[in-house]
Amino acid sequence: MKAVIMAAGRGKRLKPITNTRPKPLIPIGGLPFLEFSIRSIKKAGIKEVLLIVGYKKEMIEEYFGNGIERCGVKIEYITQEEQFGTAHAAKYCQEFVGDDPFLLMNGDVLTDEQVFLDVVNLYNAGKCDGVITLFAVDNPEDYGIITLDEQGYAKGIIEKPPREADVGNMANAGIYIFDSKLFEAIDQTEESVRGEYEITDSIEILIKNGAKIHGYDLSKFFWSDIGLPWQLLDANQFILSKMESAINGDVEENVNIKGKVYIGNNSRIMSGTYIEGPVFIGEGTIIGPNAYLRPYACICNNCRVGNSSEIKNSIIMSNSNIPHFNYVGDSIIGSGVNLGAGTKIANLKLTETTVKVKIEDEIVDTKRRKLGTIIGDNVKTGISANIICGVKIGNDSLIGANTLVNEDIPPGSVFYVDFRKDFIKKERK
Repeated sequence: MKAVIMAAGRGKRLKPITNTRPKPLIPIGGLPFLEFSIRSIKKAGIKEVLLIVGYKKEMIEEYFGNGIERCGVKIEYITQEEQFGTAHAAKYCQEFVGDDPFLLMNGDVLTDEQVFLDVVNLYNAGKCDGVITLFAVDNPEDYGIITLDEQGYAKGIIEKPPREADVGNMANAGIYIFDSKLFEAIDQTEESVRGEYEITDSIEILIKNGAKIHGYDLSKFFWSDIGLPWQLLDANQFILSKMESAINGDVEENVNIKGKVYIGNNSRIMSGTYIEGPVFIGEGTIIGPNAYLRPYACICNNCRVGNSSEIKNSIIMSNSNIPHFNYVGDSIIGSGVNLGAGTKIANLKLTETTVKVKIEDEIVDTKRRKLGTIIGDNVKTGISANIICGVKIGNDSLIGANTLVNEDIPPGSVFYVDFRKDFIKKERK
């Protein structure tokens, strides 16, 4: 059996992080989240993987290469030049898989490695023509809902049903096993109202033609279709909670380490630092002196977290500096970022109500009581800058000293306070 991962999308809702990298390469737990899926596929006994790529494909191909050195599987690539839906993407793998069964998955899905073992074993038991993974959701009106018969086979798919329809709450979780009959169904699939060719419509055709597609409920495991920035924090927590401790760097005297902590090669933890795991620290990173890393902090390679800086439940990407008297909580910080001394990130509203974030011109309730900021690559803040919870700062922007950032900042901006006037925002030259 081979595996096919659809990873061509732009990840627009994850901007500004995806302005400078493809979505599958966003790091959680110290590695791109796509790498965790590929490693899980390998543990399920699959040794050949096709990545269907598109947006910033060169970065994906450069990172994974032939797959053997990094992940222990052979990886091939094919480019989806134009993106017309999941069925359109899946059609690209026909030559790669031939007549053999194959595992197909969305590239933005992250779940427990046991799921891959289970679905492969379920298919290999020989009692079905395919497998579709399902996940119980509280808001079925936002998902494609799969209905099952008494034997657990799919009997229908309803896209975003109204709540009053009462058709259940088992949503499509984006991991499947099919045989070559899928491609015949794709050829019969018509364009949806969204102007795309949907894999769920192709599955419906299979079902109507008598195929036994077994539903596999993965609700007892972690699952996320990482599409919104704060879902990266959930995924990071999941990965760090399963991480094994390892101290490969240099730890000075008078450093307190509690819980599971990973410290990479050539990293240095300076005196007075307090670390409460689970915490991941990459390679070539310097922490301290007197820094405080709280649970679910993920500090990637070649970073600097300095004197009296505190980080909790955040992802700090490579080559970023949190050097002096900084607080970062529940945030995502891109690569090449430098926070000026005293820069603080708010992660809790005074009203303690949920934080709302603007996503593609729509205000979205994160349903999170705590959420900080999302900062793109190569942002620099001046001393004593303050960032209000839920705002996004676009890549390559400059934030002036003593500035309160209380709105989203577009990429390439200069944003600062002129105390003789008012807020000034202009394009960075």
